Amino acid sequence: MRTKERDKLHKDGLINFSMAFTAAGFLWSFLYFILGFPQSAIIPGGYAILSLLSLFFVFVTGKYLAFRFLQFLFILILPVLLQLSLGGFENSGAVIIWAILCPLGALSFAPIRQGLVWFGLFLVVLVLTGLAEFYLQLPIPKVERNMQILFFVINIIGAGTLTFFSLYYFISKNKQEHDRAENLLLNILPEPIAERLKRNPSTIADGYKMVSILFADIENFTVISQKVSPETLVHFLNDVFSHFDLLAEKYGMEKIKTIGDAYMAVSGIPIWHEGHAKSAMEMAIEMQKFVKTLYDPSGKPLRMRIGIHSGPVVAGVIGKKKFAYDLWGDAVNTASRLESHGVPGRIQISETTYDLLEDTSQIEIRRLIDVKGKGEMKTYLSYE
Repeated sequence: MRTKERDKLHKDGLINFSMAFTAAGFLWSFLYFILGFPQSAIIPGGYAILSLLSLFFVFVTGKYLAFRFLQFLFILILPVLLQLSLGGFENSGAVIIWAILCPLGALSFAPIRQGLVWFGLFLVVLVLTGLAEFYLQLPIPKVERNMQILFFVINIIGAGTLTFFSLYYFISKNKQEHDRAENLLLNILPEPIAERLKRNPSTIADGYKMVSILFADIENFTVISQKVSPETLVHFLNDVFSHFDLLAEKYGMEKIKTIGDAYMAVSGIPIWHEGHAKSAMEMAIEMQKFVKTLYDPSGKPLRMRIGIHSGPVVAGVIGKKKFAYDLWGDAVNTASRLESHGVPGRIQISETTYDLLEDTSQIEIRRLIDVKGKGEMKTYLSYE
């Protein structure tokens, strides 16, 4: 989770936590008053007022760190004063248990080291409160046994409930952010590769003896881009490539990247399967069918070249902060050349890919083309 998002989560969480604790303070004050302990009722009531003022302070000034310190301090001190006013652990029903919310809150909404510091203070306060009950002459109001049991029950239920829902809020928010981060990672990397990277963040590189690489490119895209606004162009490309992403998922293809108006995908990676050439061809056919129903932003029918080649590649993850899953090898270059030397509205495949296909009914002609860096190549074109 990024730092800004985490800080916002902490701020929102502590504010909600403080508002819940403030409401509990007013409720606690009212409860003590109607039970006949007006002096003790002043303490949670005073805390609730101070807490409201601190909330107002942070909304007006934005000084979150001061607000956070005050809230933790109030939550730590309030139960101590309340317990002493009632005469100790037994009379108060161990109301000091509420103070545990201070280090728990710090652990949830502040850096971990602050959680440890506040927990240490909680232990110190707990010990000092126990010593005070032994060695100081505390005022001991008359509290009936039934009332003591009621205080114990209310304190345990109240502190436990507030702790549970505070942590539930924080953990659920963290899970949402974690799930969002997971989805973003899976948008960048194939799921098996993402899992490997999480388990062992080292170099990931795999060799594949035979996969099928697909390149697609829009005809006259440079001319189109000069005639429309940037927003229109990006919106158009997003619509087209988003549909291609759906087709890639349908046919078990792995989208590698887009480069301008070019779209690259591969079949047989990261999990190899024998039908990689068939999957690539079927996806290409559906891509062309979809494209032929569209018009480019300038109003002309959209046309696209697609090239497919099958061969060995190396696949791996590069980058430390911004990951990229990419392919390398002569097969990648060949697939790119087949696309660039292709015919708009057609699919051009290599002889290697053709030999791997069981169904060649969509293939119309065989031809020889002169490919830069490769010389003459025997290729096959699909029907238009």
